[in-house]
Amino acid sequence: MRNRIFPLASLSVAAVALSSCAMTPAETARAADAKAATQAALGKELAGLTPTETRDCMDNYQSSSLKAYGGTLVYSVSKKLKYVNDTGGGCEAVERGDILVTKSPSGRLCRGDIARTVMPGSRMPSGSCALGSFVTYRAK
Repeated sequence: MRNRIFPLASLSVAAVALSSCAMTPAETARAADAKAATQAALGKELAGLTPTETRDCMDNYQSSSLKAYGGTLVYSVSKKLKYVNDTGGGCEAVERGDILVTKSPSGRLCRGDIARTVMPGSRMPSGSCALGSFVTYRAK
């Protein structure tokens, strides 16, 4: 009898644990709205620019500023030249003001490099991501 009860108890605990991870409809709607707002802000940032080429590396000194839109990083050289990097996620904290830390012995940021984010005041780690390819956006 005991052998039959244990698997049933384990399944009920697992079901409760899984159901507590599910998002409510309100949370799902908020997440969708936030994603749409992020995409709109990214579109505004890149308005008037056209993707011209994809490269594996970017010289680190070229960028004068960095902005994050979710998991997408935008390195601005000028109003007419920007590099966009889709990290696939993990460095979203840059969007709220955390610092992106990269280590590169060559002075270049390259696809596959690991970046990490730290909170500005405490320097506590807040995330990490792998850089993707750099897409060059230029004025038309």
